[in-house]
Amino acid sequence: MANNNSWPYQSDIGKTTHMEADVLVLGGGIAGCMAAIAAARKGQSVILVEKGATKRSGAGGSGCDHWESAATNPCSGVTPEDLVDAMLDDNDGYNNAISHYIECREGWDRLLDIEKMGGKIRDTEDEFKGADFRDEKTKLMFAYDYKNKFTIRIWGTTFKPAMEKELKRLGVKIVDRCMVTSLLTEGGKNGAKCIGATGIHTRTGEFYVFSGKSSIITMSRPARIWLFSSAHPGLCEFRPMTTIGDGHAMGWRAGAEFNMMEKSVRAEFSSAGRSFPPYSAGNNHNTWFPASLVDAEGKEIPYADRDGNILKDVKSRFMPADGQHYFMKGGNIEQAKYEYEGPETLPYDKLKDMGYKLPFYADLSLMPEMERKVIWGMMVGQEGKTNVPVYKNFTEAGFDPEKHVLQCYGVGWTSAEFLPQERQLFGLPGGFMNDWNLMTNIEGLFVGGDSLYASNCFGHAAATGYYAGRKAADYAAKEPVLIPPHQPQVDREMERVYAPLSGDPVQGTSWKELNEAIAKAMQNYCGEIKRDELLQSGVELLERYEREIVPNTYAANPHELVRLLEVFDILTVSQIILHSCLARHQSCEKLEFYRSDDDGKEMAPFIVVRQDGEKVITREVPLDYAGKIKENYEIYNQDYIAELGKGAEV
Repeated sequence: MANNNSWPYQSDIGKTTHMEADVLVLGGGIAGCMAAIAAARKGQSVILVEKGATKRSGAGGSGCDHWESAATNPCSGVTPEDLVDAMLDDNDGYNNAISHYIECREGWDRLLDIEKMGGKIRDTEDEFKGADFRDEKTKLMFAYDYKNKFTIRIWGTTFKPAMEKELKRLGVKIVDRCMVTSLLTEGGKNGAKCIGATGIHTRTGEFYVFSGKSSIITMSRPARIWLFSSAHPGLCEFRPMTTIGDGHAMGWRAGAEFNMMEKSVRAEFSSAGRSFPPYSAGNNHNTWFPASLVDAEGKEIPYADRDGNILKDVKSRFMPADGQHYFMKGGNIEQAKYEYEGPETLPYDKLKDMGYKLPFYADLSLMPEMERKVIWGMMVGQEGKTNVPVYKNFTEAGFDPEKHVLQCYGVGWTSAEFLPQERQLFGLPGGFMNDWNLMTNIEGLFVGGDSLYASNCFGHAAATGYYAGRKAADYAAKEPVLIPPHQPQVDREMERVYAPLSGDPVQGTSWKELNEAIAKAMQNYCGEIKRDELLQSGVELLERYEREIVPNTYAANPHELVRLLEVFDILTVSQIILHSCLARHQSCEKLEFYRSDDDGKEMAPFIVVRQDGEKVITREVPLDYAGKIKENYEIYNQDYIAELGKGAEV
């Protein structure tokens, strides 16, 4: 490593530490913590490896304001089957039926778990007593649909510290500030059984070799693929800068299969260089649902129900329309293909014809006291990334929701359209292909949370993480011995990881330069409209980066090295996306995938891709490969169902 006297930590470059356990959990966010807890409760020894500090790490580490799809809570008016059927229908089947059924079936169980750990899920201080969204018996508070009550408002800032405390109580070995860099396979062979992983300490540069009978990838979805600004790196993505899809990259290099990686959407929360902190601007979605809106002249904007009927009061915005069973934030679940998606503001073109003028503003002063208080005082305060930068800072600056309005910035009917090149893997993105055990095609490698294809939010991460932990523990319990790492595979990874430290500090390429080059390549060759020639040019350009630029990168210390290793992973993920796009030859609206050279043939189902040496292997999988959802879940989870039954009897 180059001499850098300003680096404040001890250098352990070249030092190797070996650790072993029955179950390895790679990633310590919401899904990873719940996976480790589940495996430890089954009596297995567990190591959890986290790039940041587990107490607050991951996409949900700073908080969350609502828990979707808690269909089995005592107030719910819907079933898990209701929700999953609607989710599948809403996406024409391009969704993960297995993981979302786990989310809907077990989400409430996980909330009760977290409550026992010390997380807050009820209005125990009666702060909102008497509110329309509060159930007086359970003290649970609900969002969006006040009749069917399956989305629960939560104090998500309390969750991660409670999980970390439970991990320590269970004896889980937590290795913080260690970036996992690769998966180890039996004999070092592509696609063989997963027997461990490698990592590097983000401060000291120490190299780690982890051995386990089973492993679980619970890392975030990819980021910074199309969007990157070296001048504003903190605003490039909705999720933290460190959550960039490392798991996808190492899984691809090991031979794991991926699904729906051709899907990408225009940025919804952030676009490099011109974004705002999430939920800092007024709107009427998610955290702000359904805030009253006014136009530039202070005229209140009407809401309509699913059928286009204008709603006369605020309470009606939270109730299904006549003949509608339920809805979920904006009506985009049940009967989402209806002409209107309400309760919602009317389409902008219609509002313009009615004389409404941009810009629009969220005006909480027009809301009943409890609704105003729960949006600004609780939900904006509890949502990820909002407690300090939005709630605290705005309040200290003098913002008063009873007097002031916040301008809307966003898409469609609001003030700004995002450009085609400003894309993210957002809204049910691609990820690891899974079976009913949440195991990948690589034996012994399980997956949960945002690493899954068509992943969702906080509740999905917790439920699938816990489920993967159970299954990985069962698998490990049947394995007789740990398989030792293949030393040549470990040596190759150590050489790859440390190579930039001996790079040229003058002529070498930095992590920011490479990230910006990748983003520009993806904007140019994998934009909104796809074509084989464009995509192939993108593949060839990224292969050239891999051959010519990666060997000439430079890092001065472990921090820069980790940033650079992340960009190497971004490069790998970009290649997965390009190959997945090449494999789909028909446009597909639900995947937001459009070709100018559509072959006109029948729409392909899921297209699953994996790497095998120099080749990319693809296969088609039926959209209904999960089979009968409820029946198959119960076949694979008899022990869990019996355990719940015993708990109910007690």
